[in-house]
Amino acid sequence: MSRAALLVLADGRFPAGGHAHSGGAEEAVGAGRIRDAADLGAFCRGRLHTAGLVAAALAAAAADGTDPLALDEAADARTPSPALRTAARRLGRQLMRAARAAWPDTGVAAGPLSAAEIVELDTVTGRARVVAARHTDAVDPAYLPHPEERVFTGPGGREIHAVVLPPRHPERHGPEGELPPYVVRAHGGPTGQATADLSLDAAYFTSRGIGVVEVNYGGSTGYGRAYRNRLRGQWGLVDVEDCAAVAAALAAEGTADPRRLAVRGGSAGGWTAAASLAGTDVYACATVIYPVLDLAGWATGGTHDLESQYLESLVGPFAEVPERYAERSPTERADRIAAPFLLLQGLDDPICPPEQSERLLERMAGRGVPHAYLAFEGEGHGFRRADTMITAIEAELALYAKVFGFAAEVPELEFRN
Repeated sequence: MSRAALLVLADGRFPAGGHAHSGGAEEAVGAGRIRDAADLGAFCRGRLHTAGLVAAALAAAAADGTDPLALDEAADARTPSPALRTAARRLGRQLMRAARAAWPDTGVAAGPLSAAEIVELDTVTGRARVVAARHTDAVDPAYLPHPEERVFTGPGGREIHAVVLPPRHPERHGPEGELPPYVVRAHGGPTGQATADLSLDAAYFTSRGIGVVEVNYGGSTGYGRAYRNRLRGQWGLVDVEDCAAVAAALAAEGTADPRRLAVRGGSAGGWTAAASLAGTDVYACATVIYPVLDLAGWATGGTHDLESQYLESLVGPFAEVPERYAERSPTERADRIAAPFLLLQGLDDPICPPEQSERLLERMAGRGVPHAYLAFEGEGHGFRRADTMITAIEAELALYAKVFGFAAEVPELEFRN
C-alpha cells in the first residue's frame, strides 16, 4: 500500500477520536494483504461499515488516484455504538502505531511556496520528501507572493489578524509613484481561517499587479476562544468592520491605493463582501461568490439542515430578533449598494441557493449600479469544473480591470444597470 494511502487511512482512524471500526484493516496492512487502494476496496466490501471506515477508505483511494465512487458502492455508513467506539479507539491506536513504526516522521506540511502536502522527514539528514501532493505542476516561485502575517488595529482597539500578499512579478512592475490596487478577501466559514500557505488563486492576482490581503476577522479560528466569540450575534457587523479597518490601514500606510480597493469572498465570505458594499463606502467594487444574502430566508428553510440553525448564534434567535435579520441582509439594503460588483453563483447550490442571488438582482435592477451575474449549470457550493473556475477567475480580473483602469487579456464582462 502507498505511504500516502496508509497515512490517510491512519488519520481517518485516530485523530478524529477513533470513531471508526477498522475491521482488522491494520492487521491486513501489516500482513501485506492490503497493498494498494484496490486491495483496500476488496477488503472493505462485505464488512461492517461506519462513517469513519468509509471516509478513510475513500480518502485512501483518492490519495492513490482511484475513483472513490467505484471503491465501495455497497457501503452503508452508520453511526457507531458506544461499545464500537471503544473498540475503534483501541484498533485506531494499533494502526497509528503501525504507521508511525513504518514512517515515524511523516505529516502534513504547507508553506508560502507549497500547498498542503504529505511529507516524510529524515531526522538524521534533515531532508524532506514529498509523499503525496495535490499539484505536481509547480509554479515558478518568482511569480509567487511573499506573505506577511500582520496584526492591525480595529474598532475599539481590538486586534485583527491578516495575511498581506503584495504584488510580485519577476519582470513587471507598476508605474513609478503609483500605489497598487488591493483586494480584501474574506474567508468562508465564517469561523474559518486564512493562512500564509500557497494560494494559487491569490497568486493569479498578485502576479498581475494586484495586492491581496486575507483578513482573519473577529470570529476566525486560530486565535483563541475570545477572538472566535467576537462574531457571536455580530455577523455582518464585526466581519465587515474588521475587513474595512484592514483596508483603511493599508491605504493609510501607503501600501494600497485608497481609490482602488475591492472586497471579495465566497459563501460566508460572500456575505461579508455583499454586506460590506451595503454598509461601507470603502470599496470601489466587489466580487461576491455563492453568498448568503437573505438571513431570514436562510433561517426559514433556505438552506440545508446541517447549517439551518447556524444563524441562531451568529445573528441571534430568529424568533426573538427578526428585525436584526432584515437590518443586516444585503437583499434588504440593496438601495445602499453604490459600487459595481460581480456575482458568481452555482445553480445547483443547496447551501446558498440561487434564489437569494436572483432576489438581490431584482432589487438592483434599474438603479444604475453596474453589476454582472454569471450563473453556472451543474455547479454547487464551491466550483469544481475547470472551465467554471477559469471563467470565474477571469471574470473577477475583468471586473478589477474595468473598475481600476488597466488592460487585461480576459473576456470583458457584460454589465447590467
